[in-house]
Amino acid sequence: MRILAIETSCDETACAVVDVTGRTVPRFTVLSNIISSQVKLHAPYGGVVPTLASREHLKNIPHVFQKALRDARTTMDEIDAIAVTCAPGLVIALLIGVSFARGLAYASGKKIIPVHHIAAHIYSNWLSHEKIAFPLLNIVVSGGHTELVLMKRIGTYALLGETRDDAAGEAFDKVAKMLGLGYPGGPIISKLARGGDASRYMLPRPMLSSGDHDFSFSGLKTAVIHCVKKHPEIKKDKTARRNFCASFEQAVADVITEKTIRAAREYRVKTIALSGGVSANKRLREQLANTIAARLNAVAFITPDAGFSTDNAAMIAVAGYFNRTHATTWKNIDASAHAPLA
Repeated sequence: MRILAIETSCDETACAVVDVTGRTVPRFTVLSNIISSQVKLHAPYGGVVPTLASREHLKNIPHVFQKALRDARTTMDEIDAIAVTCAPGLVIALLIGVSFARGLAYASGKKIIPVHHIAAHIYSNWLSHEKIAFPLLNIVVSGGHTELVLMKRIGTYALLGETRDDAAGEAFDKVAKMLGLGYPGGPIISKLARGGDASRYMLPRPMLSSGDHDFSFSGLKTAVIHCVKKHPEIKKDKTARRNFCASFEQAVADVITEKTIRAAREYRVKTIALSGGVSANKRLREQLANTIAARLNAVAFITPDAGFSTDNAAMIAVAGYFNRTHATTWKNIDASAHAPLA
C-alpha cells in the first residue's frame, strides 16, 4: 500500500509518501518526507500566529506536495490513499491541508483517511520500531499537549492523564521568552542546559504528589518568574543562565518521568513510548530510559528517531494506515480544532 500524507496542523507544511508492506507485521518505508518550516516567520512574535501560519501553508503546500512526489519517484496514479491531519490543531491551518487533500481526492478518485494528530505522534514510533508489545503506555509531549495514553491494542486509546494548563513544550517556549532567548524555546533551552548544574536553582515539581496522572506546568512557570527576579544574574551571566536552563529542564523531566513510571506500574504495561516534539529533548530521553531500566523490570522503552519527533507527514501516513478502515470520500471529511483521541 502506498500512502500520500499531508500535515498542516500548526506551523509545518509537510507531505510524505510511505510504502507499507508485510501482512502480519507492517513495515513502513519512507520514500519522501518533506517539511517546510515556518520557525523564522513566527520567531519575532515568540509563538505561532494562526493567520500567518495559514497563509504560509496556502503558499507552500503545492510545492511541498510536488517535491514529495518527485523525491518518492511516484505519481498520483501509484498512490492508493491520501491521509491527512484533520484534528486537533489550528483550524485555519488544518483547513489548508484538508482542502488540498479533498481536491486531490476529487481529481484522482482516491479515498481520504482522516488522521488524529496525537495518534500520529504515537504511531511515529512504528517508523523506528517494527515489533511493539502491548499494553503500551504513550507519553506524548509537545508544544500543545502533555498526555499519558494507554493502548491495549492498535486503535484503542484510554486517556490516563493530561495537562491542566500549559503543556511542557509551551512551558519551554514561555520560559525562553522570559529569558529573552528566542523561539522555539525547547531546542534553545536544551542547548544551553548542556553542561549546566541542574541542582543550582531550586524549582518545584508540580503535581508530583497529586495522586493522579495529570500534569500542570503553570506553577513552574510562575516559579521561574520569581526565581529570575530573585537572581538577576540569570539574565546577565552565561554560566548562571546555563545552570538555570539545566535546572528548569530537570524539573520538567522529573515530573514527566515520575508520572510515567507510576502509570506504567498501575497498568502493568509492557512498553513505554515517548513521542511528540519534546521527545527530541536529550535529557528527557536519557532520564526516562535510565529510570525505566532501573525501576521497571522487563518494560521496553521506545521513542522515534529525532527526525520523526516533531510534526511531519510520515507519521501521518503510519496513522493513516492503521486507520484505513475509516477511509472515506472527499465529501465526508473536515477539519476540527478539538477532537477526542478515539
